[in-house]
Amino acid sequence: MAADKLSTRHLLGIKDINRNDIELIFETADNFKGVINRPIKKVPSLRDITIANIFFENSTRTKLSFELAEKRLSADVLNFAASSSSVSKGETLIDTVNNILSMKVDMVVMRHPYAGAGVFLSRHINAQIVNAGDGAHEHPTQALLDAFSIREKLGDVAGKKVVIVGDILHSRVAISNILCLQMLGAEVMVCGPTTLIPRHIHELGVKVEHNLRKALNWCDVANMLRIQLERQDIKYFPSQREYAMMYGLNKEILDSLDKEILVMHPGPINRGVEITSDVADSKQSIILDQVENGVAVRMAVLYLLAAQRD
Repeated sequence: MAADKLSTRHLLGIKDINRNDIELIFETADNFKGVINRPIKKVPSLRDITIANIFFENSTRTKLSFELAEKRLSADVLNFAASSSSVSKGETLIDTVNNILSMKVDMVVMRHPYAGAGVFLSRHINAQIVNAGDGAHEHPTQALLDAFSIREKLGDVAGKKVVIVGDILHSRVAISNILCLQMLGAEVMVCGPTTLIPRHIHELGVKVEHNLRKALNWCDVANMLRIQLERQDIKYFPSQREYAMMYGLNKEILDSLDKEILVMHPGPINRGVEITSDVADSKQSIILDQVENGVAVRMAVLYLLAAQRD
């Protein structure tokens, strides 16, 4: 049985929470999944709470998912996109957030291009912080919804073999997933070109494989990551076409494996690069389940953090 409250005031990264916290988030998300699938999808849990979504980087799924989660919980929502704000005029992060907080905001959901931005902010302001992705560092709610989706489909995460394929070097999803899955008792492998695998990643206790077929035959679940060209300052592989030939998952490979595996993707998908359309839309793909679960998991996180406000 999970504890009845979280061990932390903020959600900055998976490394700042424990297994009990994860179990509690999952149990709460189970309840909220029931809520969002009924005709009246709203609950009054956060009726007096104001939440600011502050995004210094582009986002579709995460931003919409958080906003929907907040509205389903009856919170007041303030949306802020850096591209159309005074940040473009040189305003600092602290000044931006303090201005927003002076409007009496209780919680801040933030995405930022620099690693550690959420930690920095949590030391300087009183509001609670939820990290919606900081640079190539962490993306805790994505890891939670991925693990929740595996648990939903396979019954448990413990003992399962999960391979994370692609641009591990620039991926905040990969690092959060590794930490979360290991905490829940899964075995984790990373697979990709040598240039996109961090040099010391084996110190996290993960297996490293450069052959996609071998990795897929080993695993129960394959999480296919996007190539993050926007974070790459040099060429890490000759071309996207060559990457797709070596590390792209197509239906032919999927059908030739020894067993049926689950296919996941954090989005956005570059169809024809990391996975083909017939894989993304196949019955083994749980990509849209991940999106649905994202709302329930984020509702759970916001609800449990709000309970820590006293």
